[in-house]
Amino acid sequence: MTLAAHVSIDLTAVKHNLDKVRQLAPAAKILAVIKANAYGHGMVRVAEALDGVDAVAVARITEGIYLRNTGCVKKIVVLEGFVDESELLNLIDSDLEFVVHSEGQVDIIEKYNGAQQISLWLKLDTGMNRLGLKAVVFSSVYQRLMLCNHIKKPLSLMTHFSSADDRNDKSVTERQLALFTETVKDYPGSKSLANSAAIIDWPRSIADWVRPGLMLYGVSPFLTDSAEQLGLVPVMSFHSRLISVKVIEAGETVGYSGTWVATGKTRLGVIAIGYGDGYPRYAEIGTPVLVNGIRVPLVGRVSMDMITVDLGEMDVVPGAQVTLWGDGLPVEEIAKYSKTIPYTLLCGITQRVKVTVVS
Repeated sequence: MTLAAHVSIDLTAVKHNLDKVRQLAPAAKILAVIKANAYGHGMVRVAEALDGVDAVAVARITEGIYLRNTGCVKKIVVLEGFVDESELLNLIDSDLEFVVHSEGQVDIIEKYNGAQQISLWLKLDTGMNRLGLKAVVFSSVYQRLMLCNHIKKPLSLMTHFSSADDRNDKSVTERQLALFTETVKDYPGSKSLANSAAIIDWPRSIADWVRPGLMLYGVSPFLTDSAEQLGLVPVMSFHSRLISVKVIEAGETVGYSGTWVATGKTRLGVIAIGYGDGYPRYAEIGTPVLVNGIRVPLVGRVSMDMITVDLGEMDVVPGAQVTLWGDGLPVEEIAKYSKTIPYTLLCGITQRVKVTVVS
């Protein structure tokens, strides 16, 4: 029996994509980004599949503690760091590394009088203007941290690119790279700049550590190149089944508000998928769907539990296999039709969707 909404996670694809990172950055250590439940792919299972990476990165303390408590022995880096003393102690107790991005965090670190040594990453804001220290205060903060006996030396240094995926205007990344290089040139310690887009497009940014995220899941960080063109294999495939086939006449409408009108006699397929499963609510009419491996267009609005497609001349019956994205239908393409980015689709799969794992 074909299942209703379900996701297949191919862990062999994770390993393939990791090998691609290694090909592009053979001398660098790998800090694999598995935040937000590994972009919707399952944080624990992906961490286990990333055999041999030097460390994994999460966004928040709760993610790091959960990962540690499930038995992960890898180095874990918390990218958002901490905001108060209790969070700092939680990080230390769970043997988590973390990012320092503000002077207020340094105030808290200086008051720490425990016996454990702390491993941290100091972040320079080179233009993202999110987290990180401005260049004008970077040196003074660095020196304050160097005076703390309970901090492991040398410090690891990092920044984050805002526009490495922009192939039309490379000036922003060029400025960020230059600012980081100039600011930290006299400081020892490991350095990290490159995210997925930079690993592929900016070899000059590949330093001691790289931080692949999206590319590990087989998704292109660019609008211009597909994952297949980049040698990446999608890890997630989103599936469902056809639950009804019916014929409507010219002039009849489909779905809420009747946004699509049949121009002639039309065979419709109703699919058990909707925004209640994580399919994008704003997918446009014409968004491709695979029914038994054949592309057909979405018609009408996406509902909570169902979508409708124009089957054309296809001879199919209820129970037919449907692919919403995955092998043969890149999630990047669905994101374009939905005026969003692949990240939101991958992270948006809901709890009622059954997950199967291929390893």
